[in-house]
Formats: sequence, C-alpha cells, structure tokens
Amino acid sequence: MTEPSRIEPGGSAIPAMLADALGTKVVATIGRAFFPEAAKDRLSVMIFHRVLAEADPLLPDEMTSALFIKDMQLLRRKFNVLSLSEGLERLRNGTLPPYSLCLTFDDGYRDNYEVALPILERLGLPATFFVATGFIDGGRMWNDTLLEVLRRWPHDTVDLRDWGIPVMPAKSDEDRRRIFKGLQRWLRRIGIKGRDGFLNELVQRAGQPLPTDLMMTSEQVRDLAQRGMEIGCHTVTHPILTRVSVETARQEILAAKARLEQLAGTPVRYFAYPNGIPGDDYDATHAQLVRECGFEAAFSTAWGVATARSDLFQLPRFTPWDKTSARYVLRFLLSRRNVTYRQAA
Repeated sequence: MTEPSRIEPGGSAIPAMLADALGTKVVATIGRAFFPEAAKDRLSVMIFHRVLAEADPLLPDEMTSALFIKDMQLLRRKFNVLSLSEGLERLRNGTLPPYSLCLTFDDGYRDNYEVALPILERLGLPATFFVATGFIDGGRMWNDTLLEVLRRWPHDTVDLRDWGIPVMPAKSDEDRRRIFKGLQRWLRRIGIKGRDGFLNELVQRAGQPLPTDLMMTSEQVRDLAQRGMEIGCHTVTHPILTRVSVETARQEILAAKARLEQLAGTPVRYFAYPNGIPGDDYDATHAQLVRECGFEAAFSTAWGVATARSDLFQLPRFTPWDKTSARYVLRFLLSRRNVTYRQAA
C-alpha cells in the first residue's frame, strides 16, 4: 500500500508533451542519445500493486490487465528484464546489461496471481512479490476495507457528523471516490487505534458483507515460488515502521519472513519497507534492523535508480503510471538519471 512517487523530473511538462508528439521508437532513440549514461551500470526497479482484470470506477488509476499486457510487451522489447536476484548480483559485480530493470509487486493482492502472473509467464518475465503475511487467506488491508464499505454503502449520503465530519453525498461513483480519498488521507493521520475504531463503526453502519478474496491464499503464494517467481517480505500487518516500537518492527519482520519461507520453501532474501518513504516511513534504525534480520537487500520508494555505490538496504524503486507508451519510455529513461546513493538518516 504505497502511494506512487509522482515526481516530475525537472519539474517541467515539456518532456511529457514531446513524448505525446513523438512515437515510442523515436522517444527511445532520442533518450538514449541524450542520456547515454542511463544505459549501463544502473538497475531500475519498478513497483506495482494491483493489476485489475477490468477497470474499476472507484480505482481509476490502478493498472488493468489490458494496460499491463501492453506495458510488459514494451518492457520486453526495449529493456533487459531480470529477476531481482540476478539484477542485484550483476549490479554488485558490474555485469549489468544495458537498460536493466526488475519488476516487483507489493502487498500480496490476489490479482497479482490471477491476472499478472499468467501475463508474466506468457512473456517470460520474472518478478518479485513482496507479501504482507497478515492478509493472506482472507484478510484485507485497511484502505481496502474503507473502499469496499463505500462501494456497498446503502445510502445516498454518508453521515459522520458524530466523528466531526460533515454529511457527504454518495450517489455516484465519483462521490464515493471523493469520499474514499478524503477519508483515506484523514485515517493516515489519526493513528492505528483510531483508524481501526472508525472502520469498525463504518462497517457496522453499512451492514453489508465485505469481500474476503482480495489477497492471495497460502497456496497461491506457495505456487508463485514453485513457478519460479521470487517471494519477498513486506511485514505482517504493513505498519509504518517509524510509528511502532523497534521491538514491534522486529517481530513484524521476523514473523513475516518465517511464514513466507515456510510457504516458499526457500530463504526470503529481500525486504520492502511499508510505504517506503525514507525518513518518514522508516529510518536508519530500521535499515539496520532489516540487515540484522538476515535480509540481503531492502527497498524504499525513493524515486531513482541503483548503482554499485547504492545502499543495499535503501535501494530505490519507482511506480510507472503513464498511459501512453512514449511517456512510459521517457519516464523510465529520465528516472535512470536520478542516481540514489542514499544512506539512512
């Protein structure tokens, strides 16, 4: 459950406008000519979350199957897609091929298995799935509970005046999407106890059954590993590590690692920080903690590209969100100019 790092390189819309005017092949050729340093000795790591079978009016920005197929075909043609293990090994020993990248998925959504996996296998693309184990086998992340309650809300308004929130119209998908975004922002600020209390109350007021099949099952996680995909750790309950004690963070990390290793039947070597913003969601204490827990590398959501000089326990990742192929390629090339050497502060 990580928000996309929507940083526009250079703060200008001009590159995007040029990408719209030019084709993918032209953009790639020009980009490689102007940014030759982006080609070699750099590893890009992409983050995905959901891959929906069909577009969802309440989640208009989420990846769909049709767009995912298009993007993966593009990546296979234009870049060298490596497994995370191979990518990190070749990053360390200086043998990365040009335009190397890895694919990762966070949280453990069932659509990763049912929708994304068949596409990846058909195209021969490896990926790593960072799974939060507390939601396996019927669980829900808190933001999904909020969304699914609003999707099933039985009234034309949402009346939360006893929580200090004005009455809000809920007649249309647009209304419900607006309520979701506003409440999501508010719930991030009020703490876990307040958030869970509010959501429990909201569920009771809606009086509607909620889905229990949003996340992967144990068998699906096991099958991912058996089919050659890598499994990574994303804690048990996806806490923001800076908001819990160090001991709680340690328990979350170790318990998730043990569970995933039991399912995968192999060591779980890589970790992704929940939300992952350096200094806000984790800090130097957590980077050291992840190292002590036996991982070989860990990933933030800092926007950029890794080199052999990058901190292995704060490797950058970015979320692609462009809808056109030319913009997609351009953003990838621009991201590879933003080298991250970050050390935890």
